[in-house]
Amino acid sequence: MDQQQIDEHFMGRALELAYQAMELDEVPVGALIVRDHQIIAAASNQRQMLKDPTAHAEMIAITQAAAAIGDWRLEKTTLYVTLEPCPMCAGAILQSRVPRVVFGASDPKAGAVTSLFQLLEDDRLNHQSEVVAGIKAEPCGRVLTDFFASKRALGKK
Repeated sequence: MDQQQIDEHFMGRALELAYQAMELDEVPVGALIVRDHQIIAAASNQRQMLKDPTAHAEMIAITQAAAAIGDWRLEKTTLYVTLEPCPMCAGAILQSRVPRVVFGASDPKAGAVTSLFQLLEDDRLNHQSEVVAGIKAEPCGRVLTDFFASKRALGKK
């Protein structure tokens, strides 16, 4: 498999997590952290369930991955996430030294990787991450669009 196929495979797995989150009435975002082609962390948004504004999929996955490898430095890993990370998550990615981030849908309202800010590739910071954007962007965006459309429909009734 080439790198594009690997990225699509793992993004597909992250998308499964997003759908699981939607079933739990969470904003459907899924994240995985992979090292040596093995998933070491898998999470979805849990803000509603945990009543925690920081319980984004990326934040939970970073915590899981650090526990799995016994180090806060997540070197030699790739983070796969269905939605472009926000400023909080981008900061955590930099602090945990994730060297590579692959995301699906762009987030024009809160994205801190390519949309509003480019935090992960800012050479003024002491760490940067390689960014691959748009892997399975259409299905990653669709799950979010469908989720919020259903919320709006329920609000009108």
